[in-house]
Amino acid sequence: MTTPLRDRRRAAAAQEILDTAREHVAEHGPAGLAVRAVARSLGMTVQALYHYFPSRGDLLTALITQAYTELADFVEAAAEQASAGDAGLDRFVAAAEGFRTWAINNPGLFELLYGTPLRYYQAPVDGRTTAAARRLGPIFIHALYHGLSPEQLATVDFAPISPALAGHLRGLPPEALEALPPSAAALFTSVWAHVHGLIALEAFGHTTFIEPLPDLFRAAVQNLLADARRRIADPGA
Repeated sequence: MTTPLRDRRRAAAAQEILDTAREHVAEHGPAGLAVRAVARSLGMTVQALYHYFPSRGDLLTALITQAYTELADFVEAAAEQASAGDAGLDRFVAAAEGFRTWAINNPGLFELLYGTPLRYYQAPVDGRTTAAARRLGPIFIHALYHGLSPEQLATVDFAPISPALAGHLRGLPPEALEALPPSAAALFTSVWAHVHGLIALEAFGHTTFIEPLPDLFRAAVQNLLADARRRIADPGA
């Protein structure tokens, strides 16, 4: 069924607004995003812009959702390319490098997603931003634990885990951390935090004294991965 012309024009106009907002975030940072400035760049009134996005919060929600979707697509493509191509590059390493590449190429959007929360903005609970953000975790979880049975995941060595932490991890909803056993969930979270921390340090300009950074990042992720897999029961055992 063909989308009506009016709806296509509205969608195109909304996308043009988002593209302009993205340019403003790249130039001024997330905190500098102003609806009036976006409208002025497009040659439209603020009231006309509000016809598409009723508030600054709605504009931010759409921009965050789009950024998370783009990031997840980019990371997933990087992982798939490793699976189909370079046999020497682990799928997890490829996904991590995809994440790093996107972050370095889009520092304003990375800051929007992972930087200091914006004042006066509250993402909708279990809304579009949450659904988009949740796409990223499973890509890395499946890359880290590919081919492992539930029994093997239950024997992951990540001791000691306190009873409080284990109880919390068991109580997470199924969509959080793919319902991994506590030890596997804790190990993944630790590996993910290290990878994300390395990317954040570079994206926010704290590693300018190190060259070449791509080599350091790959070596660090490979070492994290090797340590993680030593904690997993031998599939042949």
